[in-house]
Formats: sequence, C-alpha cells, structure tokens
Amino acid sequence: MHQVLDLGRFALESGADLPEARLVYTTQGALNADGDNAVLLPSYYTGTHASYEPWIGPGRALDPARWFIVSVNLFGNGVSTSPSNAAEEVRGAAFPEVSIVDDVRAQRQLAEHLGVRRWRLIAGWSMGALQAYEWAVRYPEYVDAFLPVAGAARCSPHNAVFLAGVEAALRADRAFDGGRYTTPPRAGLRAFGAVYAGWAYSQSFFRDGTYRELGYAGVADLLEDWAADHERWDANDLLAMLHTWQRADPGRGVEGGLAAVLGGVRARSIVMPSSTDLYFTVEDNVLESAMMRRSVVRVIESDLGHVAGRPGVRAAETAVIEAAMRELLAER
Repeated sequence: MHQVLDLGRFALESGADLPEARLVYTTQGALNADGDNAVLLPSYYTGTHASYEPWIGPGRALDPARWFIVSVNLFGNGVSTSPSNAAEEVRGAAFPEVSIVDDVRAQRQLAEHLGVRRWRLIAGWSMGALQAYEWAVRYPEYVDAFLPVAGAARCSPHNAVFLAGVEAALRADRAFDGGRYTTPPRAGLRAFGAVYAGWAYSQSFFRDGTYRELGYAGVADLLEDWAADHERWDANDLLAMLHTWQRADPGRGVEGGLAAVLGGVRARSIVMPSSTDLYFTVEDNVLESAMMRRSVVRVIESDLGHVAGRPGVRAAETAVIEAAMRELLAER
C-alpha cells in the first residue's frame, strides 16, 4: 500500500510553490540500524511506484529481505501532486513549472523522514535516470552508487525537439484550450500517443516485426494501443512531466556546465543506454560517463529502442540490468 509524505507549501526552483504538496511512495523491506541499506527507485514518464515491481522480489537483485526499497512518484504523474490533483489555486493549467531538482529535493525530505542516511543504490529507467543523476550531483555525500537505464544526465537538444513535437500534437486539439479543458482533449491525447510510438522503438523493431513479440498483430494495432493508453491520461499531467523532462540539466546555470557538475560526482555508476534509443543516445551517454570519475558504460544491445530495459518488458534485458545492480550493491 502506498504512503504519503505531506510537504506543506513546497518551494520550487522556479520561485513558485506547490501548496499542500504531497509525495506518494511505497517501501519494501526494513531499514537497518545504520540507515544505509536503502535503494531508491524514482518513477518515470507515465510510470508510477508500481512500475518497478518487475525488478523487486525474493532472490532478485532488489530483494526486500536484504534491502529497504523506496519507490517514489515524481510530481506530475497523477499520484504525487500533479495538475489533476493539486490544490485548487495550482490545479490544471495553473500548475507551476516543476524541475528534476524539485523532485529530488522533495525526495531528500522523504529520505530524512524515513531515516535513510545513505542510498546504497539509486536506479531508474528513463526519467528515473534523470533523477538518479540529479541525486548524485546535488547530494554526492548521500549516494553510494547509481544505475541510469535508458536515460541521461540531461535532456539533449534533439530529445527536447522530440518532446516539443508530441506536445504540439496534443495542443493542436482545440478542446485542449490552453490546458483549461472541461472535457478531455481526446483527439490530441490520441495523437500524442501515436506520435510517441514512432520514437519509442527502433527502426529495426518495425522493419523486422519485433512488435509481434510484444503481442501486437501489426503496426496499426500498436498505434491504437499507444493512442488508447495516452487517451486515458490527464493532458496537463502529461505536459507537466514532459516539461520537467525537457528542462532537465544538472549543469544549468553552473560555471563549467555539465562537465563541472558531473566531475564532482563521487558515486560509482554503471550507465546503461539502449543501443537503439532515439532520444537518450549511446553517444550522449558515453560523453557524460567520461565526465565522471567512477563510471562505466554498458550498452544494452536491443532492437526495442528506448523501451529497452523498461521493467517487465523483456526478461533477458532485465537480467542484464540486475547483474549491474548486484555489482553495484556488492561494492562500497
């Protein structure tokens, strides 16, 4: 069952704030007396605390019998404070700009609330990886190791263009009305999902018919599934998370930029990009890993594009990720 941390009026990096802010999370296992057997799993785009369940269980790398596992929902995902459930003054189109920094600052309060003194590991897929990097940069004394999967330290310019494209598809629906809709902008939501699908997978995924492995009879079936899935989302929630993702850059406003902040990271990391990811690319991961002192890159060879490594999708890829988890958890 999920738990709630009430943050009160939570000040944001932008200068705005979230009144009555709430951070929703789950825990599995028990925290040891030293408060240092903890693992953090930050949620990803359209994911929740439940999305990481395929990584957790008896005998797994993340075994609750050994580790205190915290799965936390980022702001905007419809579970923690989001446009769809916020206090009236910031609900819907009035929801303020939230950054990865804000998510991590809130998670730091959660760590203190739970009695966590150090994270033995922070692991995250996609937007979860963005948060893992921010933790390692912002609180280096708090993180032993981190494992970013199909993610990066920042949103690259090309990645930002992809996000602008899917946002434009949603906003083109007149029913969206600048976020002031009274009924869901279903056409825009479906267009958002359909455009997203083309970026989520690789070219070979479609050319070779790998979609059949995931249960799709054809490309039209896949597109309909993505459209229908996004149609169920609140449009302002989707855009709140999208803008958080789009602005991610731990080196923003820092002298020396990204190289300077990553150069200060103390934690060990195994960086795991997908070989065919179209927005968090191997090239970007290699460049960023080289900026850190204790980092290696291990590419997940996959035709799933960005979806490679997502919890619960392909068992062989999960096994590769779990091996990296075991390695990082075994060392100090």
